[in-house]
Amino acid sequence: MGTAGRRNQEIYDLVGIGFGPSNLSLAIALDEHGASAQQPPVTSHFFEQQPTFGWHRNMLLPSTTMQISFLKDLATFRNPMSRFSFISFLHASNRLVQFVNNQDFFPTRHEFHQYLEWAAAGVGDQVTYGTEVTSIRPCAEAGGQAPDLLEVEVRGSDGTTRVVTTHNVAISTGLVPRLPEGTATDERVWHSSEFLGRFGAHAPDDLKSVAVVGAGQSAAEITRFLYDSLPHAQISAVIPSYGYSIADDTPFANQVFDPDAVDEYYFGTERARDAFWRYHRNTNYSVVDADVIRALYQRSYDEQVRGSRRLHFRNLTRVAEVNRAGSGTRVMLRSLLDDRTEELAVDALVFATGYDGLDPARLLGDFDKHFQRDAAGRHRVERDYRLVTASDLTCGVYLQGGTEHSHGLTSSLLSNMAVRSGEIADSIVLRRTERELDRASPVKEAPSAA
Repeated sequence: MGTAGRRNQEIYDLVGIGFGPSNLSLAIALDEHGASAQQPPVTSHFFEQQPTFGWHRNMLLPSTTMQISFLKDLATFRNPMSRFSFISFLHASNRLVQFVNNQDFFPTRHEFHQYLEWAAAGVGDQVTYGTEVTSIRPCAEAGGQAPDLLEVEVRGSDGTTRVVTTHNVAISTGLVPRLPEGTATDERVWHSSEFLGRFGAHAPDDLKSVAVVGAGQSAAEITRFLYDSLPHAQISAVIPSYGYSIADDTPFANQVFDPDAVDEYYFGTERARDAFWRYHRNTNYSVVDADVIRALYQRSYDEQVRGSRRLHFRNLTRVAEVNRAGSGTRVMLRSLLDDRTEELAVDALVFATGYDGLDPARLLGDFDKHFQRDAAGRHRVERDYRLVTASDLTCGVYLQGGTEHSHGLTSSLLSNMAVRSGEIADSIVLRRTERELDRASPVKEAPSAA
């Protein structure tokens, strides 16, 4: 379809792929730009595979709290006056006073999910749920390509497909659950991303022995939850480190999540980038909040006092092999201390082993050849989170995630979400203005040969 043939078809400024917190924050940033600017509003639409809004629903464990302040919400760091702030949500829910009286910077994960649902409903006209983006490609036109336009193919829940046209896409399809090589999930082997759904499918008496693999926050929270929920069961924590390590959330360490730290990382030397990771991994990766560590240790100590033990910590231990045995599972564990193996029979095995980052190539397919990569084979990314093109295409592919190598620790985390989305929104608006100015400029004729 040529450009002329699209006059009767809406051409979006942005199509968002995925509608988790990051693209929700972007939708809000664009909505607020349209409300405050003199220019025409940015046109956008988002497509989400889930039938309704949901964010890590299977990890909404009782009493678990957020690891970031409530002020690091969808909008406040970008616009403290936003009607989509967490404070506005509390006011709309008629519990702002009660939240303040609670004197806690860290809401429960359940309440924060309520907030996200509330905000998503506020921009609900901009998202279509139950749809999957199956391909992205440059638009074709007579004699070649339209360098500033993309075609996005979308498949609905009924199997029908349609194509929408846009100047930019923002990819925020989330992370991919990580499992040991050769391991697959089933009704007895779970990843933490599906925990509550899998757990709820079993009668408590059916789970007499459960093992949790991992050293991070999710692993520790699940271990505590299982211990408290299954008072008759043996609970084993399989930890590759020597116990859980504490998350450093002290003020100076937390500066690594400040918006300014993105510039320091992006424009820094390789030596500086290496220092970021070497010294500050313990702010986010394979670490656990102090209160959860203390709670687990207290339970273990109480067992020693009572002389009854059902909470087992297998430190410096990894899973070597997983085999199904009837209705249960047999796990071969290998100690890193002495290389000895131990076989453990469990009714359920939970891998809280994290996630792999967003790889845009999975979605871009053949279109990926239009974008540059660095010496390590990673996508090159502009400061505004846009992929660097290797051709004359002027359309934009923005990443909400998968930019740790270019933007640092905070690139896909909630901490910098509001500012990151604001920067992407500003980039889309600026590039639209430049595009319109180019079109409005008179074409200079070549000088006459006479």
